[in-house]
Amino acid sequence: MKDAQTPNRASLQSLVEHLKNGRYVIPDFQREFEWVPADINALMRSIFLDYYIGSLLLWRSTDENRSALACEEIYGYKGHGKPDYIVLDGQQRLSAMYYAFMAPEVSAPNRASRFLFFIDVEKFMQEAYEDAFVNEWTRYGEFLLRNETEQHRRHRFPLAVIGKGGYEVFKWADGYKDYWNRQATIEHEAGDLVRAKAAEEYAEKADDFRETINDINSKYQVAYIELDREIELDKVCDIFTQINSRGIRLDIFDLLNALLKPKGIQLKLLWREAAPGLEFVGSRRLNVYALQVMSLLRQNYCSPRYLYYLLPGQKRTFRRPDGSLFRKSIVNDEEDFRSLWNEAIAALEDAVGVLSHPQEYGAVSSAYLPYVAILPAFAALYAEAGRQTPQNRLSARRKVRSWYWASVFTNRYSGAVDSTSTRDFIDVSAWMKDELRKPGVIDEFQDGFRSLDLRREVRRGSSIYNGIFNLLVLNGARDWAADSVPKASELDDHHIVPQSRGRSLGIGPEVDSVLNRTPLTAETNRDYIKGRLPNEYLAELIASNGLESIRAILDTHLISGVALEILLRDPFTSDDFEQFLGERDRTIRAAIEELLVKERLDLSAPLRELDGRIETVELKLRDLIAQECSLSTFPEHVSQRARARIQQSARTNPAIDAEEYTKDLVKVLEFCDLQELQQAIVSRSMWLPFETRFGTKEMLTSRINQIASLRNAIRHSRAVDEITLKDGEAGLLWFQQALSQ
Repeated sequence: MKDAQTPNRASLQSLVEHLKNGRYVIPDFQREFEWVPADINALMRSIFLDYYIGSLLLWRSTDENRSALACEEIYGYKGHGKPDYIVLDGQQRLSAMYYAFMAPEVSAPNRASRFLFFIDVEKFMQEAYEDAFVNEWTRYGEFLLRNETEQHRRHRFPLAVIGKGGYEVFKWADGYKDYWNRQATIEHEAGDLVRAKAAEEYAEKADDFRETINDINSKYQVAYIELDREIELDKVCDIFTQINSRGIRLDIFDLLNALLKPKGIQLKLLWREAAPGLEFVGSRRLNVYALQVMSLLRQNYCSPRYLYYLLPGQKRTFRRPDGSLFRKSIVNDEEDFRSLWNEAIAALEDAVGVLSHPQEYGAVSSAYLPYVAILPAFAALYAEAGRQTPQNRLSARRKVRSWYWASVFTNRYSGAVDSTSTRDFIDVSAWMKDELRKPGVIDEFQDGFRSLDLRREVRRGSSIYNGIFNLLVLNGARDWAADSVPKASELDDHHIVPQSRGRSLGIGPEVDSVLNRTPLTAETNRDYIKGRLPNEYLAELIASNGLESIRAILDTHLISGVALEILLRDPFTSDDFEQFLGERDRTIRAAIEELLVKERLDLSAPLRELDGRIETVELKLRDLIAQECSLSTFPEHVSQRARARIQQSARTNPAIDAEEYTKDLVKVLEFCDLQELQQAIVSRSMWLPFETRFGTKEMLTSRINQIASLRNAIRHSRAVDEITLKDGEAGLLWFQQALSQ
């Protein structure tokens, strides 16, 4: 058995060839390929900068062991390969390589579109490596992959060229060189010496680029451990376990602690002083999270590589707008480090405080935090919102909240989180300053929350399960017996139909669904539910307290009157349980839409109702414009603003086809606000069909301003003065009559 494990190395060229020929297969027990495009770009960056990407664990395959492990092809592979190796460790990396280098015609994991990967030759040769690895998608990505001239013009080298093998890299580089030599000649003839010189420089760098890529392709080595095909399955599993559980973990916190000691900074001592204020979370990675918050606040990035730049005096390379490079320190000196550390700890403490607050985010116990891994991004963004001007601070905090709930209900932080945290911090920070730069995850959540399978959310601690529990807390869920909001320390999620009774009725795993759970105290569960069906314990509570009282309490748990009637049925059957789940599913989705999608979470009931009425007016105005007008009569100045928003949304939301949206008036209207609808209606090209309904342009404008002022007060100031309220209500009544004609 001494040769059971053989350490070895393979060149990138060899790995790519093996991937192309289907020589790697994935056992069924491995999780699905789940890397997002940013993760794939990060891997490509590591490879082409000659960084170590970790070793692989492979098992020589046979028909028997492939069958025993129910092996599948690598993500995107469509051919009939010769599977020589089973990938026990390294699936995400190999799958990412296949997807980048082979460009299979399949969508990226958990995405609607295919993503294609390129190196920006210009930036790569300028050593601006952070921006040199890019991806394209939708129709333009497909066009770019097919059009070599466009690749040369935009300096985009497709990684799929490497996947083709042979002399394709040389051919592409020669084509790139020829293209820019031709452009240099054209610019010389046109008399533009500046452009001619730039084109000549691009052509000159083509040979260097070719040699660099070829050098990496042939010389870059990936380490792997190969297990002999004769090893028995149980021993393979044991080896796999040993390698993954007993290796020495290189912790970035410990490394930085050692590097900071000569500079007079005791990082472990700083953490020991800060840790008691963050005990609520209970994560072993909180010390690393503190470093990541520091890094996000100072340089936008938080992967381990960037944490090294937190060392005082450590210089990082930056690129100026003109493309030239310069180096500067992120942290100037020891005092600057301590100041930034204190800022990060304060940000984490604020984040924990607001997340655990029952009226802010509702994670009243660390067990009900949807993600611990979201803390660095959330803490940094919450602090960044606090840095905004006073008039923008409230809007910035609302945007952080929108991003947070979207991340929870899209399982955004269930995979690789460092790159996601970086991207989200950059995107949401930009959104704080520019309304048009809304991150794609917001639309993804708003478009997709209706398709969530809440019945199957049975695992306490999962993101969506905990998110719904938090939502119930935020909705003011009152204890059924005490009719008061319980203390956070006393809350737990208990079954509405007890688990034991559900099993006796033949109900399957759905008895543990979050739809059958709600926050109650142990005392209520013990003294009132007592393992009984709802038609017993609820009937008892109603007899003692009255139907309306209990119905009002259950409303706070998002249990509707219809659901209550179902729960009181006698006898209560498995069919009744199914109907109850369906009704509560509807009620919880309606709450997600009302409180999170439409952002009415922190509005009082009267203000929610007013906000809903204003939204109804807005939707009816859109419908009316779509019925009476066309794109040809729609005013250009309004259409132009809507198109800009569509283009911006299309950059972050794959579901939006900007070209198609701008051809559809209904879609264009979705990107117009109330006052833009008013501007369209009163325009010379559109007013005629609306004149009878609205009387005069001045009257319509006045009424729009009334309800717009009310909405702004509701959405921004949170304090609605009496004049704004009365004017807004008058405007709503006027529109109710005008739109009913």
